[in-house]
Amino acid sequence: MTDQTLTQALTLTPDDDKGLIAQLSGAFSNAPQAMPPEKGAPFGGLMAALAGTAARQGLDLETPLRSLTVQYLAAARFAPVTFVPTLLRGGRNIAYAMIAAGQPDRPALQALATFGRDVPGPELVPLVAAAVPLDQIETTPLDARFGPWFSRHVEHRFESGPRLFGQNPPEAPVLRLWMRTRDGRPLDEARLLFLLDGIYPTYWTALPAPPVISASVDLRADLFGDLTPDTSPDGWAFFEFRTMDVGGGWAVEDGIAYAPDGRPLALVRQRRKLMPAR
Repeated sequence: MTDQTLTQALTLTPDDDKGLIAQLSGAFSNAPQAMPPEKGAPFGGLMAALAGTAARQGLDLETPLRSLTVQYLAAARFAPVTFVPTLLRGGRNIAYAMIAAGQPDRPALQALATFGRDVPGPELVPLVAAAVPLDQIETTPLDARFGPWFSRHVEHRFESGPRLFGQNPPEAPVLRLWMRTRDGRPLDEARLLFLLDGIYPTYWTALPAPPVISASVDLRADLFGDLTPDTSPDGWAFFEFRTMDVGGGWAVEDGIAYAPDGRPLALVRQRRKLMPAR
């Protein structure tokens, strides 16, 4: 099935005492659109969004999500997957949760989440967006030869083009772009987590074609504050991704997300395992 909507994909249904069930479909495969969805696996950003949502929904947490660390244990199948959240410690101001997800005989991920409310205190905002205004950039669909199925649910507007395959120098593997989910809904926790993994590896901009394929091993996202419908009513955020290291079969990449008003929203770090060339 490739006609599943993002709202449907993010929906978790209680299943007695077993946890929360998500329906994974090929609509959110990480395989290129030029290939059958079954050649890939459910998109890591969707799995992270579901993990955070499972903790909030299953544990009835109301405070903002502050951090989420996900380890991708194995590629899930396109079938129902069970998310089981556990409260490690909880209080009025801060809560710690663990999330396990998987399918019969196939653990897919484990995650740790921290939730906490804002309190009065000093403020520093050293991160400031210097983005080209959104209305000055056209939407750029990803090339279906490598653009994965899930990217059909993301609108991309690149600041200076996709910069693929050597258009960035090795000393500056940086990608800057606006993104939102195509449903146009206000930006929320789940959609922000989804978008923090919503683009190809930044090292593709500094290495020549063909692209070096990789698999996400772990991802950590730190969110800076409560997301309300007023944060980004149309769902847009500006992102800057940078490759920090590639070597020994691994890649580490960092990203920053900003609200349309320039306020920083989140940091993300992702470790990828490079696949051997065939």
